[in-house]
Amino acid sequence: MDIIELETFVVVADAGGVSAAAARLGVSKSMVSRRLARLEEELDVQLIARTTRGATLTEAGATFRDYAAKVCAEIEVARETILPAGELRGRLRISAPLSFGPTHLAPILAEMARRHPKLHIHTCYSDRAVDLIAEGFDCAIRLGYLQDSNLIARRVGPIHGIVVASPEYIKAHGSPETLDELLMHQVLLQGNECWQLMDGEKAVTVRPQGRFKADNGTALVASALAGLGVSLLPTGLIQEHLATGALVPVMKRHPVPTAGMYVLRPPAQYPDRKVRVLTEMLIESFDLNSGASLAPQSTIESK
Repeated sequence: MDIIELETFVVVADAGGVSAAAARLGVSKSMVSRRLARLEEELDVQLIARTTRGATLTEAGATFRDYAAKVCAEIEVARETILPAGELRGRLRISAPLSFGPTHLAPILAEMARRHPKLHIHTCYSDRAVDLIAEGFDCAIRLGYLQDSNLIARRVGPIHGIVVASPEYIKAHGSPETLDELLMHQVLLQGNECWQLMDGEKAVTVRPQGRFKADNGTALVASALAGLGVSLLPTGLIQEHLATGALVPVMKRHPVPTAGMYVLRPPAQYPDRKVRVLTEMLIESFDLNSGASLAPQSTIESK
């Protein structure tokens, strides 16, 4: 039985269709279909029921999927065990934030690819919290305060943020300095989120209101510079604007508590060595270099 065919079947089962599986595997749809056909022929049973809407597992396919996934995981562990020390191969599919990923994470991923020429790295930059298991990602890099989930999380660095506004906004509307005053101001939001701010020694949750929302931190920087309102922004995205005075800190009596940057992965008996190596590189780059730290735009879901 061909391990490539088993791996392809597992990806099709998890992706819910041949087209989605082909995109994840980086091969043609016809190649995926041929691998499935060969596997079904060898087993003499139908595993996938093809429909106009995609593909669904047959009863036999649903049973076989769990066994096939375990075999694939064991084979991957065996492959890593016999590789020369430090060498990585195969594919690593990563979900990373769009707000800072291309500037702060891309150089680290490029260095990882340079060190491991047999490794294929596929990165999806989006501020959307993807479903790692359903969408076939090996891991995700997330910012903020993680909620409970069945995912395995490893903190790789501190996240610092600051509440700011433009001088033009402050001149027109004043500078909020208390929690009650903040609720009277226009706030730039990434979603319907809560903000965590410090009140003395404890963190408190506030629910500011605003008419301008964006799902990307860079867009919020532009709106803050335009004087549209008050925003909680990553220090890593606005250092230049703070230095020039284009943005001014507010809410100084209520700073943003330090959050974290995390690598999340699906639960598995054997953590993928590729994910472990990436985690170690991120810790080296961010945990020891607080100057590269960033801040959450909101409470980040861990699923």
